[in-house]
Amino acid sequence: MDTTQANTLRIGCAAGFSGDRTDAALPIVQEFIAAGKPSVLMFETLAERTLALAQLARRGDPDAGYEPLLDDLLRPVLALCLEHGIRIVSNFGAANPRGAARRILALAEELGAPRPRIAVVEGDDLLADEFRPMLVEALGARLPRESIVSANAYIGAEPIANALKAGADIVVCGRVADPSLVLGPAIAHFGWSMDDWQRLARATMAGHLLECGSQVSGGYFADPGFKDVPDLAHVGYPIAELDSDGHCTISKPAGTGGRIDARTVKEQLLYELHDPAAYLTPDVVADITQATVQEIGVNQVRLEGVAGHARPPSLKVNVCFEAGWFAEAEISYAGAGAGARALLAARVVRERLGGSGDVAPIRVDLIGVQSLFGDDANEWLDSASAEQLAEWGAARDVRLRLSWQRERRDDALRLAREVNALYCAGPAGGGGVRTHLRARLGTVSCLVPRDAVKARFEFVA
Repeated sequence: MDTTQANTLRIGCAAGFSGDRTDAALPIVQEFIAAGKPSVLMFETLAERTLALAQLARRGDPDAGYEPLLDDLLRPVLALCLEHGIRIVSNFGAANPRGAARRILALAEELGAPRPRIAVVEGDDLLADEFRPMLVEALGARLPRESIVSANAYIGAEPIANALKAGADIVVCGRVADPSLVLGPAIAHFGWSMDDWQRLARATMAGHLLECGSQVSGGYFADPGFKDVPDLAHVGYPIAELDSDGHCTISKPAGTGGRIDARTVKEQLLYELHDPAAYLTPDVVADITQATVQEIGVNQVRLEGVAGHARPPSLKVNVCFEAGWFAEAEISYAGAGAGARALLAARVVRERLGGSGDVAPIRVDLIGVQSLFGDDANEWLDSASAEQLAEWGAARDVRLRLSWQRERRDDALRLAREVNALYCAGPAGGGGVRTHLRARLGTVSCLVPRDAVKARFEFVA
């Protein structure tokens, strides 16, 4: 990037989680090409447990473990980005950044595109035995007894910036802090130092606005009659234009649906922010208590006034572990007294699996009557009055859902068998049984010394 010729940098986010839409990138890239300004395309595809799932996938196939939608995300835009000098930065490397890089090289060849220079950022994976004593000390009594599946530190923007300064067209990361996917390109473009806390904090909050994709442009904001969003089916994903001081303007591609205004930006600005005066990231501590949000045009909002303080001495680590098995089973009841029949079916299964008359810890949901506001201990049901039971029993359209977590797979399977048996051994008129069983993952977090994590980048040949 020619930092002497351009005073702004445009960064667009085309994914906010693994499984997000795969057609969001093209409108952003087309906007970048039309503007002709220095631009970066970002994909954010990791959630808290995504890396554990990626590690499990890699166990079955050493070449797997990166974002499963990688081809679908990149195929529409990879050749365009390489042709027009639009760099790509993402954490879609997950548990296998090198595998993702190899796949991108193969995809570029398939598309007849120029061969990209791809850098992989590593150092976040702390699963090796050498890190075990550090995790034992950091977690203490919270250290999982079960098998650990993944352990990853949230590393920061510096290796991303260094890779871009070294000439990378694409930077593939595993676990980095989400806002660092924006901050890294900004550092490389503007030449900021790693202790320029004010600018780092401002660009970090720009990254925070982008990291969830369309959340800032109307997705997850819409509430008909209260917060209306036009053309939500074609919501545009966001673009941040940063200046050399780190302030940003948030917009979206022309012709896309959704909305960007002060309210959407404020909602996303406060999202997952435990302390507005001290938002902790690996790169900086950001303070938004004096920040200003101003609408400067249609679907254009300016964020200024973010302050910054020295980065924390520690890095956050997520440790995911095997946590038994989770079983779900559903059956429907309809017509007169459907609710009463569903309640009877739930009582039958709980008694069958409780043993010796004890009630097993099986969660009961009556979808259509009571589900989201229920509780795992079934207090809503066991403490219900006769009047409430009569009201629920009168419901005419009920889907009974039962769920159960057990340590052993065979134990969890008992729930599926018992619900399936309700076809003949349960109340009248039940049907549409569906069951599902999956391995459960648990998560604990801790802090480790920053200097114990060696983040770095390397080019993939």
